[in-house]
Amino acid sequence: MRRLPVLPTIIAAAAVAVMIGLGLWQVQRAAWKERMLAELAVAQNQPAVDLDPLLGPDMPERPIAFRRALVSCSARDAEVSARAGRSLAGASGYAFYVPCRPGEPGWAGRLQVNAGWSQRPDAVKRLSLPATVAGVIGTTEPGQPIILTAAQPQAPLEASAPPRIEDIPNNHLAYAGQWFLFALAAAVIFVLALRRRSVAGGATKP
Repeated sequence: MRRLPVLPTIIAAAAVAVMIGLGLWQVQRAAWKERMLAELAVAQNQPAVDLDPLLGPDMPERPIAFRRALVSCSARDAEVSARAGRSLAGASGYAFYVPCRPGEPGWAGRLQVNAGWSQRPDAVKRLSLPATVAGVIGTTEPGQPIILTAAQPQAPLEASAPPRIEDIPNNHLAYAGQWFLFALAAAVIFVLALRRRSVAGGATKP
């Protein structure tokens, strides 16, 4: 019996181990994502939260995601940012975002209000927000803007679609399956290469 080639065997074993490890990591991520989605589903049904006392540097990132909320805003004749979005009826178009408290530090400065929707990207250039805005908070990630989709759109805009938990991707199990398949394929290819090497070596013997 021919000895296994040391270096190729080490490389192949390491590659298979890494791919299996990545697959197991994705399985763990899937369990974490399921717990997070369950927490968000509970948050949707909780009473509206007053953001004013919470808008500080130590505000938690995810526990208020998908909560109904009220907040005081100071935006007056503020420049808007138009991005792709959907209306409450599901039509494609543009959502218009306004900083709630422009220039303030911490969470307050990160808070943006989705003030409404239009089919035209130039529907409005500037908007003023009411003193108190009610709506639904979307996902909250470190360093990213915090979006509050207003329940009542600002004229002349129509209502934007609120954030949906269903839009959060949860494909970790699919990724895990891919990594396990890659590991299996790599192992099979290595075994076939060894068999071919063994057959070729036997054919050259006198």
